[in-house]
Amino acid sequence: MAPKKRDISETDSGAEVQDFLNKLAATPSAHAAETRGRLLFAMDATASREPTWDSACQIQGDMFAETATLGGLDVQLAYYRGYKDFRATPWVSTSSNLIPYMTKVRCLGGQTQVERLMRYAVRETAKRKINALVFVGDCLEEDIDQVCTVAGELGMLGVPCFMFQEGAEPTATRAFKQIATLTRGAYCHFDASSAAQLRDLLAAVAVYAAGGRRALSDYSKGKAAPILQIAHQVGAKPS
Repeated sequence: MAPKKRDISETDSGAEVQDFLNKLAATPSAHAAETRGRLLFAMDATASREPTWDSACQIQGDMFAETATLGGLDVQLAYYRGYKDFRATPWVSTSSNLIPYMTKVRCLGGQTQVERLMRYAVRETAKRKINALVFVGDCLEEDIDQVCTVAGELGMLGVPCFMFQEGAEPTATRAFKQIATLTRGAYCHFDASSAAQLRDLLAAVAVYAAGGRRALSDYSKGKAAPILQIAHQVGAKPS
């Protein structure tokens, strides 16, 4: 009998991180190691996220640093803000190319556009395979069923979504967990005091996108985070 799944809200911080890493490790391999990985780095740039944006600009550099020996990683920044303002940068292969785009962004008040983001990811991966989507946000103000329908399309296309929630707004928590499940990705929440933890987890996703599960397993050795484990019931298609 498969072990009973635990509600992530009932775990402490360390157990939640381990749960996230287990799910990441159990996600099907991203691609052949000889090709460059492609990671869509998506962020909520509405007004509530302004205090965290500068930290994210610094953190993203580690994604490139950790993948340099794995054949490299191409990253595209996509973000929404204000009134129906959605933007995406060109695909870039170095931190120095991405930082100027991020530092020019100014957060603006507005409604979330997670469904629009997911639809964009569907179109983009139809052009060329995206190996992972990382989303950093704090809330959801849209119809969950509509968002999850598009997330299901991403799941069918083999694009795992790794959902990082700042804070613990309950509607967003429920939606982000469902998106992670539908795409065979993973969910984790963080707060302003856990920037180092977020950096390490983002780096782990980047390593996965660049080199697959074997590279992720190698990356985890000797790290402060718990050794990655393959969990039998995660990474499976939702029943």
